[in-house]
Amino acid sequence: MGGSRLIADFVTETSWNRIPADTQRIARMALLDSVGATLAGTQTPVSRIAADVAATCWSGDASTIFLHARRSSAAGAAFANAYAANAIDIDDCALYTKGHPGAQIVPTALALSEALTLSGSDLLTGIVVGYEVAHRAARIWHATHDVYQACGSWGSMACAAVASHLMELNAEQTRHALGVAEYHAPNLPMMRDIDHPAMVKHGVGWGAMNGILSAQLAERGFTGIPSLFDFQSHQDWVADIGDHYIMTDGLAWKRYACCAWVHAIIMAADQLMTAYDLTAGEIDHVVVETFHEALCLGTDLPTTTEEAQFNLAWPVAAFIVDGEVGPDQILTPVLTRKEIRDLAQRISVVETEEMTRLYRLACQGNPEGKYVSRVTFRLRDGRALESDAVEGEINYPQRTWDLDSLEDKFRWLTVRVLEPDHTDRVLETIHAAEHLSDVKDLTALLS
Repeated sequence: MGGSRLIADFVTETSWNRIPADTQRIARMALLDSVGATLAGTQTPVSRIAADVAATCWSGDASTIFLHARRSSAAGAAFANAYAANAIDIDDCALYTKGHPGAQIVPTALALSEALTLSGSDLLTGIVVGYEVAHRAARIWHATHDVYQACGSWGSMACAAVASHLMELNAEQTRHALGVAEYHAPNLPMMRDIDHPAMVKHGVGWGAMNGILSAQLAERGFTGIPSLFDFQSHQDWVADIGDHYIMTDGLAWKRYACCAWVHAIIMAADQLMTAYDLTAGEIDHVVVETFHEALCLGTDLPTTTEEAQFNLAWPVAAFIVDGEVGPDQILTPVLTRKEIRDLAQRISVVETEEMTRLYRLACQGNPEGKYVSRVTFRLRDGRALESDAVEGEINYPQRTWDLDSLEDKFRWLTVRVLEPDHTDRVLETIHAAEHLSDVKDLTALLS
């Protein structure tokens, strides 16, 4: 049986009660984390622009655009909410993807579940389907494309899988939906956006929108090419779908609102700050040793939130000064803060071959791989303090988060946009998601 047939059968036949309990638990966590990231992201210019375009170009009343008092078709709401979900770069990462699946999958599943009046267990099943397809699509995508393409590329196929499942397409229609989504997937040269950070970022809005439209086309008889899942060279990466749920150990939650490449650096800085009870004023210069991709983020002072997220010096300096990197450190109005700007200009970066080697192994899913960085503080009193070579939290399996800590993160992220009693209601509804008879009970709280 070809790979695309295996994928299509998984997409069409999976149900909530057939999914292992550990995977169900991760799906609940994924929903919670992605909704929190989306609500926090609504504060950004990219979210406001995407919401306006979605309501204008995909007009309708089917689905909710979060916190903008706007509605649109399911494709439009998924497009806008996906851009919000990735807007401050605190949404999840996943094994093999080199990027962000949840920011596309969860908005797609929510928009369609609302539009089709589906249950919470339907929503969660669609989320699981999306992640399992995303891991495999991204792995093959990165292995067969010379240029590192961002998430909306392979994410188009994952979102087509979500849509095909929730719309109850048959296996043949689903195969065409995957082929249509791959063929229409956006070309997203990720490293060009690293060099010149802009609102395009990971292209997640296009992945979500393309996935839904591809399923809607396939439902009506529109045909697509055989998908990359049929590549004979990668059949082993597809064959275990439905038996091995990669997402169970293959998701990583983010603690800091910046590129995951910087997280190990922040943790190394935290190690020194804690061990020596330092304040930012005691530090004269910071030297970072890291891998090549992190070096590419650069140290120029940011002028937009996108530049702040795709930067090495700014989030490190912000953490040293404030002890956290979230909306209060990454949104555009805070980028003029003098103490962070001054410290960011005293951060220098060095690449090491070993750290680059380990990072690239991690991207391939090799257990030897890891995100590793080291930090040295040169203090004003003449001392030089060196951290260990610190492995960041973006690792698989990641054991540092549970439902309670993700709830704390949700409250932290949404304090600017939700009143405390409203936050409680949203959390209660998310925790009860699999028992909801209608997903509108959740989306109504997010409007």
